[in-house]
Amino acid sequence: MGANLLTNYGEAVAIILFGIGFGNLLLQSNLIKKIIGLNIMDTAIYLFLAEKGYISGRVAPIIVDGVQDMEKYINPIPSGLVLTGIVVSVSVSALMLSITIRLYRRYQTLDLDEISLRLKKEGL
Repeated sequence: MGANLLTNYGEAVAIILFGIGFGNLLLQSNLIKKIIGLNIMDTAIYLFLAEKGYISGRVAPIIVDGVQDMEKYINPIPSGLVLTGIVVSVSVSALMLSITIRLYRRYQTLDLDEISLRLKKEGL
């Protein structure tokens, strides 16, 4: 078990980061802290994909000096997924932050429990 953990430390770190982000998402009532927790979870997933896509001793799939042997290059699909995920998460974060600003302007608080109580009082 211990030797396996040492060789897969990147995956272990990704799981720990995901747990930290998920715990933050569940336990915090401040909207900004929830967004930070979601961003930590996103980062953990990107780290996990990058770790799974990396193969020791191989290089990026750019043909140099006419070497076309597939055994010399890493798989580019996980890297593409990570880049796509980063673009999507930046967009989602921007949307969440803009909604948070609107909620703060209306309710003068970032506490999700307080906003929920005020919504119930308004009858929405």
